[in-house]
Amino acid sequence: MPLSWKNITQPDELELISTQSHKVPVVIFKHSTRCNISAVAKNRMDSNEAEKGEEYYYLDLLSYRDISAAIAERFKINHESPQLLLIVDGECVYEESHMGINFSELQEQISLHKK
Repeated sequence: MPLSWKNITQPDELELISTQSHKVPVVIFKHSTRCNISAVAKNRMDSNEAEKGEEYYYLDLLSYRDISAAIAERFKINHESPQLLLIVDGECVYEESHMGINFSELQEQISLHKK
């Protein structure tokens, strides 16, 4: 099935994502709509199929900068754009940015952490 992005629009959604990550792997894609590299990374992600039992979240960095900062603080990562995060058991267990974003690598990381 194609990737189905859920938009992050409220800071309190990070608590839901953290809780959800105790059941299934959760992916967060932080995207700048003005950045060509970000557009390429998102297109690479969108051209793939999601596995059952994974959740995909999308953050528009330009509209929700405060949430991006909250993500960095909550999951103890440095902010990058674009940036892909894998959240498992409330922790960021994998992160990649810019042209390093690769769906195959993400799937390998997810398979290491699936319950």
